[in-house]
Amino acid sequence: MANVNDKVVLALIGAGGRGTQVILSIQKCAPGVEVKYVCEVDQERGGRAIEELYKQQGVRPQRIDDMRYAFDDRDVDGVMICTPEHWHALGTIRACQAGKDVYVEKNISLTIPEGRKMIEAARKYNRIVQCGYQNRSAAYNISARDYIQGGKLGKIINVKVYCMLSGHKAFPLREDTEPPEGLDWDQWLGPAPLVPYNITRHKSYNEWWDYSCGLPLADGCHAMDLARMVLGDPDHPRSAFCAGGRVLFDDTREIPDNQTITYDFGDFPFTMEASIYGGYMTKVAPEVRFGDSFPNWPFNSTRMEIYGTKGMMYLGRHGAGWQVLGKDSEIVDQEYGFFPDEMHQQDFINSIRTRNTPTSDIEEGHKSATLVHLANLSYRTGKKQLLFDGTREIITNLEQANIISQGNNRTGYQIPAII
Repeated sequence: MANVNDKVVLALIGAGGRGTQVILSIQKCAPGVEVKYVCEVDQERGGRAIEELYKQQGVRPQRIDDMRYAFDDRDVDGVMICTPEHWHALGTIRACQAGKDVYVEKNISLTIPEGRKMIEAARKYNRIVQCGYQNRSAAYNISARDYIQGGKLGKIINVKVYCMLSGHKAFPLREDTEPPEGLDWDQWLGPAPLVPYNITRHKSYNEWWDYSCGLPLADGCHAMDLARMVLGDPDHPRSAFCAGGRVLFDDTREIPDNQTITYDFGDFPFTMEASIYGGYMTKVAPEVRFGDSFPNWPFNSTRMEIYGTKGMMYLGRHGAGWQVLGKDSEIVDQEYGFFPDEMHQQDFINSIRTRNTPTSDIEEGHKSATLVHLANLSYRTGKKQLLFDGTREIITNLEQANIISQGNNRTGYQIPAII
């Protein structure tokens, strides 16, 4: 067992906004962390992370443009993968094969088979793989799980999850051009099909199936993962059905901005409302995230409503806390929350040192990501109900969905059949 004071050396893979935020935070909040590399294929990115890390740790990280340099360095203990989603699985698998522990941002995969291969790699090479579902490290969510599992809500009969984001913009599709100087477009595409450079694809990758699960659900996976956690982490659903489409702008985007999903978990239905429209829905305000108050639940973008035979629980992301309501809206019980990012990052470093299972292990992360994939497969195959065999992780009533689910990694970037 490593000493709690042993230095942990990290590399950041993908230095966009979220990657920069995460790496600066983990270096600051987890003692003994040094960031040796910042890997970015776009030379416009990464400079702020490097300069701020230099100020924080007194050692300037090296800029690299190929993650394999970090994988080959024996000094590196772990990597933070904060790329677009189409790189998550292959980056995680390559890191595990190189003996590195991994923190991988949400949504952790682009397809169902990718997630299963990530689990195989983590187990075969005895690696820590922490998913970026930080809600699992929050004390108030653990107490919500204990409250429900202790039977205080009674039998759970209905679960409603929301990620209703505000606003959106028109989507002017630009013409193809040469890649800008300083961008390795081939490496950015990686596993995705080789296509000419297009700034719309590059800067708005969340609108394309080749690179993303779509912004409503790429964010909504946090809420579904938290709901699964407090419900005791049920296994895969029996079926999934997704309706929806484009609401604000009927344009060239592949990704819908409105999705209503129903999952059958056997003992209870589980629904998800994922959307990007309407400025009246808001995420949790800072005074709630870091203070003792609750959001206005009906207009909170990322709430959960968990209905039991004894009461209903409001539960929120971002430190929103939870409240249980009974007859006549009486508050039966409640607990304030606190924004859990730092606790989650500290848990990753502690897991590297102790080899204990992290709070958001790849196994449960994969099951939560599968909810996203099933919803999108239903939508992409004509809004059909998909029957799911959770043991074999295949759709049993529509082969077209399985074909899409296999993905289409290009030559040189395939995930190996044998990890």
